[in-house]
Amino acid sequence: MEKRILGAGGLEVSALGLGCMGISFGYGPATEKQTAIKLIQAAFDKGVTFFDTAEAYGPFVNEELVGEAVQPFRDKVVIATKFGFKNGKPGDGLDSRPERIREVAEASLKRLRTDRIDLFYQHRVDPDVPIEVVAGTVKDLIHEGKVKHFGLSEAGAASIRKAHAVQPVAALQSEYSLWWREPEEAVMPTLEELGIGFVPFSPLGKGFLTGAINDQTKFYPSDFRNIVPRFSEENRKANQAVVELLTAIASDKNATPAQIALAWLLAEKPWIVPIPGTTKLNRLEENIGAAAIQLSDNDLAEIETAVSKIDVQGLRYPEHMQKLVGR
Repeated sequence: MEKRILGAGGLEVSALGLGCMGISFGYGPATEKQTAIKLIQAAFDKGVTFFDTAEAYGPFVNEELVGEAVQPFRDKVVIATKFGFKNGKPGDGLDSRPERIREVAEASLKRLRTDRIDLFYQHRVDPDVPIEVVAGTVKDLIHEGKVKHFGLSEAGAASIRKAHAVQPVAALQSEYSLWWREPEEAVMPTLEELGIGFVPFSPLGKGFLTGAINDQTKFYPSDFRNIVPRFSEENRKANQAVVELLTAIASDKNATPAQIALAWLLAEKPWIVPIPGTTKLNRLEENIGAAAIQLSDNDLAEIETAVSKIDVQGLRYPEHMQKLVGR
C-alpha cells in the first residue's frame, strides 16, 4: 500500500489506517480477544501501518489489545491514542489538565507495551483548559521522548491555529465522509494552510455507506447507533439515496460502495488518511482494496454533482454530544 505523510514533521503512515474502536467498544459486543488480535495482525500483513486506539475505548481494553497485537512488529507501525476524558470515560466529562495528560501518557505507554506514543491526540477540546496549555504539555512529552507527534480530534479552526502555534499539529482526526462534509467549510482549508494531515474517522458513515444497513436493520442494544439521529429508521430510509449513488458508481468500477466511499476520500487530498474500522476479515480486505481504486477528475465531478442533490437527513450525534465538537 502507498504511504502518506501527516503533518510537517514527516509522520509516514499507510494510506489507509485501521480504526480499532469498534473491536472493543461502541458497536455492540466486543470481539473475542484472539480473533481481534488476528484481525489487527492481518491488517499489518496487508500493508496497514497505522492503528488508532484510545484509553476511552473500553475503557482501556482497546489499548491493551492493540499493544499486544502489534508487539511483534511494533517498530514498523504507527500507534495513535488519545487523552481528554475524566477517568478515561466519555460519560464522566472532559479533562485535559496537564497532570491528567501526563497520567494518561504513562498509563497508555504501559497498556500499549511501548516506550513512545507515535501520535497523541486530544480526544475533544476542553473549554476549561486553554488549548495552548494542552499543546505545551504535549510539547514537553515530545521533548521527553514519550510522544512523537501531537494531534487534535474534532477541534475547530480557531483551536487548531492556537495549538499549532505552540506545538505543530501533525493531524486532525474528525468525522468526514460523503455523508458528513462539514469539515470542508473551515477546517480543511486551515489544515491545508498549516500543513496538517487529516484523519477521517467513520469514513464509511458508521457502516451505512457499505450498503449493509437499511431501514429494517436492528442494532444490538448497546450499539451507539441506536441513539444517533441519523440512524433513526426514518432517516435511514431517506439516506439510502447516498448508498444507491455509491452502488451505481461501484458497478461501473467493479468495486463495492464502501470502496468507492474510501477511494473518494483518498482522491480528495494527498494528506487525507481514512481509518475505517471493522471486526470482520472480509470487510478488512474490502476496505484495503479501496487503496488501489483510481477515481478520475471526471469521476469526482460526477460524484460531486450527484451528492450535491442529496439532502442527508439527521444529526450525526445526539444533542448532548454535538456540543463537544467543533470547539
